[in-house]
Amino acid sequence: MTIQHDIKTSQNDLRTISTLVADAMGQFAKLFQNEIDLAKAELSERVQKITGAAGLIAGGALLVIPAIVMALFALSAALISAGWSQPLSYLTSAIVAGAIAGVLFAVGINRLDARNLAPRETIRQLEKDKDTVKGMVR
Repeated sequence: MTIQHDIKTSQNDLRTISTLVADAMGQFAKLFQNEIDLAKAELSERVQKITGAAGLIAGGALLVIPAIVMALFALSAALISAGWSQPLSYLTSAIVAGAIAGVLFAVGINRLDARNLAPRETIRQLEKDKDTVKGMVR
């Protein structure tokens, strides 16, 4: 009777272990799905940032062109009335325009930097999940 009891107990233990493993895998699958949802939300946020940055760049480029042209004409006229030659005053105005354009492009590019767009929270959480699964397997 003890051998039958031991066999029955072993079978129950195997069922318990398989149930625990199945539950752990089910929880891991649910956790992984939650991480996917987090990644989607985070990437959606990043896309909104990209769209906003692109809109700012386009709006800035569109609105700044007429203002810069008028300011450059005024600068050139002021330099000419101060006694500068026309070519030198126009060249000076072009250099000023180039500097302003460089600042605008630098700000726009900085906002689109890949390090600022990476889903850091999702990556950090997936690393933690990987460590957790490794711990469960041990």
